[in-house]
Amino acid sequence: MAEEKTYDIIIVGGGPGGLCAGLYAARARRKAVCLEKYLPGGQIAITGEVEDYLGFELIQGAELGQKFRDHAVKFGLEIEMEEVEEVYCDGEDRVARCASGNVYRAKAVILATGGSPVKLGVPGEQEFSGRGVSYCAICDGAFFKDQVIAVVGGGDAAVEEGTFLTKFASKVIIIHRRDELRAQKIIQARAFDNPKVEFLWDTVVEEIHGNDKQVTHLTIKNVKTGERSELPVGAIFPYIGFHPNANYVREKLEVDAEGYLITNYKMETNVPGIYAVGDVRQQFVRQVTNAVGDGTVAAVAAEKYIEELEDKHAQRVG
Repeated sequence: MAEEKTYDIIIVGGGPGGLCAGLYAARARRKAVCLEKYLPGGQIAITGEVEDYLGFELIQGAELGQKFRDHAVKFGLEIEMEEVEEVYCDGEDRVARCASGNVYRAKAVILATGGSPVKLGVPGEQEFSGRGVSYCAICDGAFFKDQVIAVVGGGDAAVEEGTFLTKFASKVIIIHRRDELRAQKIIQARAFDNPKVEFLWDTVVEEIHGNDKQVTHLTIKNVKTGERSELPVGAIFPYIGFHPNANYVREKLEVDAEGYLITNYKMETNVPGIYAVGDVRQQFVRQVTNAVGDGTVAAVAAEKYIEELEDKHAQRVG
């Protein structure tokens, strides 16, 4: 049976930003709940190795995500496995309505829902999703042991995940539409030094082909010469960016040209009491460290916002 529950602060999304916000909210003795439809940890939970989070020279993403969760819960954060379908304002309340039918009310809500992978938008991508088209190397890499795997993209995610996939693949071919990578130099160096990694420069994927079991080959095109060719592969992992997950918010929030939420220095959106952290908001760099910092700021700001509301109510009563 559906329930209506009341909290001080609702956090939508259980990635690093959301869990850190929950930790700080709980430490401030606020009743806080984190609504997460998958595993706590967000994208970090499906990342292979993490080596750029201060204090951890090397740690598995899933382990780091679990540490984030355990730390926040220790201070009193509640975590509910819920898929949020809508966030909206009801007077001074900020409300999250879930697919389960449950409704959560609070004075402040922190949006920490990150983004979803950008699709290539080519024929065969949807047809072979789950049969050789994947957006998660750590989830699906082992299914393609000793096969040739294609990775599309030139940023950190593409090069890092491509290098990770060499643990399983006979060869990894990184396909990039430009003639140089955007990934950090240290990440590039590892890929260039890995004998199982090859690069196809100035190239795009035009179509994904396969049989009734899995992907068999790609149609690719050189963007400079226009030449088309076939590339035999057993799987393809696109890493070409993310779309912000913010379309569940009923209120008209201010966004940039790509749909990322715009916030002020307190992580507050243009709607008072609604905050945004991590990859869902406009950022220059999208890293775990950013998300954690955002979560800290948002939780402290939300706590101050609630204090101000409480003071106003007390003055009215007095």
